[in-house]
Amino acid sequence: MFLNYIKDFFAKKSLKNHLNNLKNINAVGTIQNVGVLIDATDFEHTDLLIEALTANGIASENIKVMVFHNKFRKNETNLYSIVNAGDLKWNGQILDVEIVAFCAEKFDLLISYYEKERAILMQITHNSKAQFKVGFSSVDKRLNHFMIKTTITAYTIFVSELFKYLKLLNKI
Repeated sequence: MFLNYIKDFFAKKSLKNHLNNLKNINAVGTIQNVGVLIDATDFEHTDLLIEALTANGIASENIKVMVFHNKFRKNETNLYSIVNAGDLKWNGQILDVEIVAFCAEKFDLLISYYEKERAILMQITHNSKAQFKVGFSSVDKRLNHFMIKTTITAYTIFVSELFKYLKLLNKI
């Protein structure tokens, strides 16, 4: 238990050192593919969030979801790819091939749907090749291009604010 806190500390420290050298990328074009990174320990309505995204014009086949769980149960069936804290090394490298593939995919939009700074989620957001990243304002401001100030349980507000600003930015 104590070693997990130390590992988390060193992984966050490594990430914050990399964030100092971050370059902003101006994304052009409309949003077609969407990656969603969700912290399921705090948010249990993943399906409702996906439905809200599809109701606003994103095709369900163009949405790829990755879900973080603190505790993984082997008997549990999951519709989405699973991430846990064990997939991260002390130096911030990601071990799982599926997570590396998620990071390498060039999404038009990455939704970082977590409000607590968990090292694995922050590392995935940082490593992602997404053109435009959206997240909560409670997470490190250097990770996302656009931040929405709301709580994780208010997914309808998050989605409505997201699409309101995407329309203003001519992304959809």
